[in-house]
Amino acid sequence: MCGITGWVAYDRDLTLERDVLDAMTATQLCRGPDDGGVHLERHAALGHRRLAVLDPEGGAQPMTAEHDGRLLAALSYNGEVYNHHELRAELVAAGHRFRTRGDTEVVLRGYLEWGERVAERLNGMFAFAVWDARTEELLLVRDRMGVKPLHYHPTPDGVLFGSEPKALLTHPAVRPVVDLDGLRELFSMIRTPGLTPYRGIAEVRPGHLVRVRRGGVSVHRYWSLEARRHTQDLATTIGTVRALLEDIVHRQLEADVPLCSLLSGGLDSSAVTALAARSLEAAGAGPVRSFAVDFTGQSEHFHPDAVRTTPDRPYAELLARHVGADHSVIELDSAALTDPAQRLATLRARDLPGGVGDMDTSLLLFFRRVREHSTVALSGESADELFGGYRWFHDPKALDADDFPWATALSLSALSGFGGAGTGPREQLLDRELLAKLDLPGYRRARYREALAEVPHLPDTDPFERRMREVSYLNLTRFVRILLDRKDRMSMASGLEVRVPFCDHRLVQYVFNTPWTMKSFDGREKSLLRAAVRDVLPAEIAGRMKSPYPIVQDPRYPELLRRELAALAADPGSPALALLDRRELADALAPDTDPQTVRLAADLALDLDAWLTEYQVSLEL
Repeated sequence: MCGITGWVAYDRDLTLERDVLDAMTATQLCRGPDDGGVHLERHAALGHRRLAVLDPEGGAQPMTAEHDGRLLAALSYNGEVYNHHELRAELVAAGHRFRTRGDTEVVLRGYLEWGERVAERLNGMFAFAVWDARTEELLLVRDRMGVKPLHYHPTPDGVLFGSEPKALLTHPAVRPVVDLDGLRELFSMIRTPGLTPYRGIAEVRPGHLVRVRRGGVSVHRYWSLEARRHTQDLATTIGTVRALLEDIVHRQLEADVPLCSLLSGGLDSSAVTALAARSLEAAGAGPVRSFAVDFTGQSEHFHPDAVRTTPDRPYAELLARHVGADHSVIELDSAALTDPAQRLATLRARDLPGGVGDMDTSLLLFFRRVREHSTVALSGESADELFGGYRWFHDPKALDADDFPWATALSLSALSGFGGAGTGPREQLLDRELLAKLDLPGYRRARYREALAEVPHLPDTDPFERRMREVSYLNLTRFVRILLDRKDRMSMASGLEVRVPFCDHRLVQYVFNTPWTMKSFDGREKSLLRAAVRDVLPAEIAGRMKSPYPIVQDPRYPELLRRELAALAADPGSPALALLDRRELADALAPDTDPQTVRLAADLALDLDAWLTEYQVSLEL
């Protein structure tokens, strides 16, 4: 996994801009701590930071291809292509010669053979830029599910691009400007494909490519979810899901560096860990290494709520014993989670305020500790979106609402799934006039209707099945973006590559078209996934109810937050004060206010203050 960046300018000589490219590339050091390089020519400048996972001795980037001493193309690539062995054989048969054994050169040679259609042949998570020296054109490509990030900023004579916004914000022509629509996108609990809160900075949409020519920038979609009629019976469908998962996990175990799994003890991570353990054992390469996160004193402080009925640790340890994993539990404490330096590190990883409190900081600290032992980790993201694991898939009120189902189910007045029982809304401390201008419910409804218009349908579909197809599509294209972005930023800020087997496009396309009656055939959430992996799991885990990523329940945490919030309120130079309601702030700091009730709002206010200060954001509201 790596960080990429670059600049195309048709009206200037970029060989004179080495300092600017070096500064942009340096921002991606955390994504690629092992090596770095640049490629400069008159109208194109590519930068790269490398995290060596395959072929550590080879595969330096930017990678170039030449013929008779003439440059054909240069590539800056971030990702993993899991079918690179098959593609390499096909390219060799077509006459291509390779000098490395990793997947980077396969992507480069694949572009020379198939042009932009190379994207359709890749199975993996990737984001890359190819400069075609023959035509002086740039191609930006992002994987189908958007696991790997890629941002770009059109300029009058070309484009700037980078894995993360920080690479673009380093360029002297780009300012961190955020307007009302930017704040709406930041606060609305959705991720609209293609948009970022920063004015002028866009994302390459998942399953899309961007072509840059002298005539301008064009966008093309090469993949999307399609409506296909499902003709298999339940038993065959369960078997197909299992076969796909076995192949996916097996492919994603390839690495020339230490590899592990992230194990919570839930169904998703346990399935990945168990299948990985089987594959490694069959290859004589076991045992699987696994890591779980916990908080100091969590067992004493844990109290069940509507979304977290049981603690994770006992289940993770049960699964580890069941598959013979080499398992470790990483404990974090409240002092580290509220350390302003860690908040700043989390902010720099995201380039934006996260809005989910200690969940971001704990993930970053957890990944740093995992990185001491492993370079690659397998994770269970997107199984809930794919198989219908969230409560809003099963809540009639959420399904019937004219809004994103999670917005209704979480009420966005408690955000119980994100902040824990008793937390207040994230917007609780925001200025009331600002909230009126933002009209977040109206913004969400408009984006919701846009998303519904994209959903592919089959004719003559039962109305309930049609609605569940819509809900699945919304989760797979909007909600999952929040989790994938979070996982990428926190892991890559630690130099850790996280792979997500449930995002394999073959599995996603297949399950998307599986009828809801099969996905919930036994009346429970994720019935299809449970049935497909039940035989490799302990019964306690196969039947366990969905439990979100844990939050710290140490009562010291909200108290420490309130101290920080009081310091912010007392500092007239705090830029976040312009966005906060003074009366609500005073109420939150009152001695008789339970700090737990303003926990998430306090975290957001502190994040906003750090962001506005660190990034020198210009708010144009």
